[in-house]
Amino acid sequence: MSMKPTFADFSVDPNRLSNAEVTRHRCRFSGSHLALDAGGSVTVDFEVEDPRDIPQATLTVTALVSKLGSSPGHAPIDVLLQGEALAEGLTVPGGGDLPQDNVFAVPGRLLKQGTNTLEIRSSAEARSMLWLYRITLDPVYERGRSERARAAEAARDSVFAYRTERRPAHSSPDSSTAWQAAPPLLFHIDRGEHSLPAQLGWRGEDGSESAVSFQSSMSDFHGCHRAADGTAYEYRGRLTGRWAYPEGLDEHPSASVLHRFRTEEGWGGSWHGSHELRLLVDDGGAPVERVTWRDQRGNSGVAVLHAAPADAEVTDVEASDEFDDAGEVADNLLDDARTKWLAWDDTALLDFTLARPSAVASYCLMSANDCPDRDPRDWTLLGSRDGHAWTPLDSRTGETFDGRFQTREFRLGVPAAAYRHYRLDITRNGGAAETQLARVRFVGAPAGQAFTGYYQRHNEGPVGYRGTPVATVPDLSAPRLAADLEAAVQSPTETARTPAAPTARLRTG
Repeated sequence: MSMKPTFADFSVDPNRLSNAEVTRHRCRFSGSHLALDAGGSVTVDFEVEDPRDIPQATLTVTALVSKLGSSPGHAPIDVLLQGEALAEGLTVPGGGDLPQDNVFAVPGRLLKQGTNTLEIRSSAEARSMLWLYRITLDPVYERGRSERARAAEAARDSVFAYRTERRPAHSSPDSSTAWQAAPPLLFHIDRGEHSLPAQLGWRGEDGSESAVSFQSSMSDFHGCHRAADGTAYEYRGRLTGRWAYPEGLDEHPSASVLHRFRTEEGWGGSWHGSHELRLLVDDGGAPVERVTWRDQRGNSGVAVLHAAPADAEVTDVEASDEFDDAGEVADNLLDDARTKWLAWDDTALLDFTLARPSAVASYCLMSANDCPDRDPRDWTLLGSRDGHAWTPLDSRTGETFDGRFQTREFRLGVPAAAYRHYRLDITRNGGAAETQLARVRFVGAPAGQAFTGYYQRHNEGPVGYRGTPVATVPDLSAPRLAADLEAAVQSPTETARTPAAPTARLRTG
């Protein structure tokens, strides 16, 4: 690689730099950018290993000129590399609220092996300030690489804290006294895609709702809030702190409302494992029950939180009889595959042993592939702590299944005590000489929260999205972070080689 990703991000203090050393003159940090006075300058020194591999480079200077009363302002700039002008007296667009990307072609002959010097100068004749947000520089055939590296680096600090204010809806725009302090906002949304949020919405369990949009630097947000009583407000916030997960969260009161989910995406007719999702939104009110977001890459998602049913882990099953020669044995009752268990009798006993005692709230039976008259009709579920003394928990009579491989859930009227052994005593079937089932599953009382929703990658259709709680603490060692960031820096074509790529292929195949 002839040149490392090169960027200078002035939206934070200290500045975020890669392959760059910065010297500043007559400028100061101003919340989300450097503000250059007339005659101010920023010098960036960067390294090139082999300029012969770079016929041309792409320089992007993201800047804005501050307003001058009702006019757009005036602060032309000079751009120099090794002292040679790439642009002189360039008028950067001003008067708006969004920074502008100014792109320059850098001739390869200007690059040299070792240290190179780029300088951005604001004219001594400037009558307003030049706001400088960031600079990136790439070989022309790798355009955008440094911006992806900058975005990935910025996304590492993914826990945000804001000081917030609200004022009643439809207040006069120039009535600044109407703004009132509101509780601070703390949030963290990360599914491993190294992209900062652009928009965020959430609903509390008390019916309150908020929706906000962020500056690209994350320095501010503006949006709206509706209280639980229906009162509407304008809503805004100013960044007071940000840090990398999980720093500080273990000591923060909001750590208790941090959700970590093991997730799946639904496409191609089945569910597929996806990135872990970490979710925290704390606005000082009721716990959230729904979160929506869109990131700066255009990906979006929705998560509706709900109680998480927890399958009890079964480690062993024994049957009064099974069809061993055909492989239709009791162990098949624990598999997701469409196999089955078959007993050569119209009654049967199934004894299940759990990994640990569990209070079962319901249990599920799946019918097998054929012969409905082999389906259980009457049975009793019993529980035992030692496998010897049994307590009846649920009895059913005259039950039927409407189809093959149909799963039916049976809820216990009163949640059972925590038993390690469960017995299904089938006392009658549909009239056949054999009894069969495809699967048996025990569902514990809700443990934590799960979510259901959808996820949509930029320029793709939405897919199903769901998650269940994760209880363990992640390994955030430096080698793993470095590998993740390096993957995020690759070109869009390369980064598409993730679950999104097979998703697209299977949807069209």
